[in-house]
Amino acid sequence: MPLTQTLRTLALAGLAGEIAFELYAWLLSPLLFGVALAPANLVVALAKLIGVTLPYWLGFALHIAIGIAGFSATVWLAHRLTRLGLVLSGALSGLVLWFVAQGLLAPLIGRSFMMGFGAYTQSSFVGHVGMAMVIGYVIAALQRKQTT
Repeated sequence: MPLTQTLRTLALAGLAGEIAFELYAWLLSPLLFGVALAPANLVVALAKLIGVTLPYWLGFALHIAIGIAGFSATVWLAHRLTRLGLVLSGALSGLVLWFVAQGLLAPLIGRSFMMGFGAYTQSSFVGHVGMAMVIGYVIAALQRKQTT
């Protein structure tokens, strides 16, 4: 597949995954876990750690950009390296990205490791893994469409 088509596929899949994540974070997570996910707060806090002050809306926009570009690239790379199916590569990627967010980045800003495995962390697991699986599914669907 040509590079431009691959990038377009990854961008569309990342957008679909990010939309799924945000819908889950704001609508389903409060019902299922009693907490709304607000990962933009992590972005804002990490920026502050390096001396940059970001408004919440910019942290939100950066998280969306990272979700679209970074998550889709991670799913694609996991698929290419492991040769697992795209949805399974998404699940694996989501697990790794969840650990990075909750286990590595959250402690950098003063939170406990995995934020104590409480409701937020559990919901974050569902959000990260679900988002990455959606990305894998959309990549696979777009690739099938492009070969027909």
